[in-house]
Amino acid sequence: MKTVVLLSGGMDSVVALHHAQREHEVVAALSFHYGAKHNDREIPFAKWQAESCGVPHITVPLDFIGREFESDLLQKGGEIPKGHYEEETMKKTVVPFRNGIMLSIAAGFAESKNASGLVIAAHAGDHAIYPDCREEFMRAMSDAIRLGTYAEVSVLRPFIAMDKAGIAGRGAELGVDFSKTWSCYVGGETHCGECGTCVERREAFQLAGLPDSTQYLATGPLPSKPC
Repeated sequence: MKTVVLLSGGMDSVVALHHAQREHEVVAALSFHYGAKHNDREIPFAKWQAESCGVPHITVPLDFIGREFESDLLQKGGEIPKGHYEEETMKKTVVPFRNGIMLSIAAGFAESKNASGLVIAAHAGDHAIYPDCREEFMRAMSDAIRLGTYAEVSVLRPFIAMDKAGIAGRGAELGVDFSKTWSCYVGGETHCGECGTCVERREAFQLAGLPDSTQYLATGPLPSKPC
């Protein structure tokens, strides 16, 4: 199947790209610059990973999100919260309907490229905080995209029942260079080690029993999962 991969440059989407290449013909990788604090850190890694796989990489500008939406993940938003990735405070990093918008654009792009599949790396660890990462949403969005395209484009979500440690393990099997991925929402020169996405990244490598080559500003004890 010809597929298009949504590729942020984070470890999940990068593993999804390499995974998709084993099972499909990947015709393009799409990144979206929507004014997030970390877009300028992660998108160069997305480009590097796509080029290393011989896949065309396209960055889609979504400037209106950065201007008009409200989220602490955006440049105009407040500070990125620290702590466990399932803390209530992480809801401040939700960009409203982000995946719905990106999947809609990607569906039109895919049909224009004669592709019939979209790969997105939504996973079980996202479900607690992000409503547009949950399987109920993904199933409904996949149905809408299939019904709204002549090519009956499908939304493929290979990691929807997998946690981030499982994704790290799958990436290791595929030989993914995790040093060429980015997770930190703060968007500094180095991973902060304390925001929810850094905590999730650190935890994933520990649970998977894999070495973590990421440089962090802080490497104290990981916060406990909220009750």
